[in-house]
Amino acid sequence: MRKKYPRTFHLPFSPGVQSDDKVIQDLSSFENEDIVITEKMDGENTTIYCDGFHARSLDSSYNFTRAWIKRLQEGICHDIPKDWRLCGENVSYFHSIEYNNLDSFFYLFSVWNEKNECLSWDETIEWAELLDLSMPKTFYRGTFDLQKIKEIAKNINTQTTEGFIVRKTKSFSYDDFSVNLIKWVREGHVTTDKHWLKNTYPNKLLNPFHVKPLFMSQIKNENRNYCYQAEGP
Repeated sequence: MRKKYPRTFHLPFSPGVQSDDKVIQDLSSFENEDIVITEKMDGENTTIYCDGFHARSLDSSYNFTRAWIKRLQEGICHDIPKDWRLCGENVSYFHSIEYNNLDSFFYLFSVWNEKNECLSWDETIEWAELLDLSMPKTFYRGTFDLQKIKEIAKNINTQTTEGFIVRKTKSFSYDDFSVNLIKWVREGHVTTDKHWLKNTYPNKLLNPFHVKPLFMSQIKNENRNYCYQAEGP
């Protein structure tokens, strides 16, 4: 069964709120909860199953920016249980922030089981290690602290970072998504428009000969779209 990734509500002080965005009005559900704050990467929301993948839209069609994800899915599909899904960011191509030192073009941020439950953060880390997948940078883990979150927002480099995600580390159901995961987005963040594919270009790996997962490094010479740095080791 295919599932669209839920809409993420903004923090009340997120400067990147657009006219059609939703903002969480009550943060009491986060009080005294163990949370993790991770980088929100600038790419394409992607969901991977044992039998395929899609972008945020369930009927998203294939294009060249999804070639790397297609090969990734083909390589890990047998390790994904039926009716489970992996959600992450496809950062193969430039959107609004240029990346030059990636260790992968897919960054895992959640795993969902056959009951449509988001696994705990620790279980998500275990899956990332099992499949040799990258995860977004962690800014903080600990008890929910609004001042700490505001401090991170104040000090974040908005030239290189889109924003950050705040989520409870425990597992939660799909229907409870909005009270378990929220975001902060930089001011003026440019969203993808219909002309994006005409203007995009590949992001770059730090070391194209050592990619996560490692088996993706082995296809570096098959097609230049899969290896965006021409220099050797």
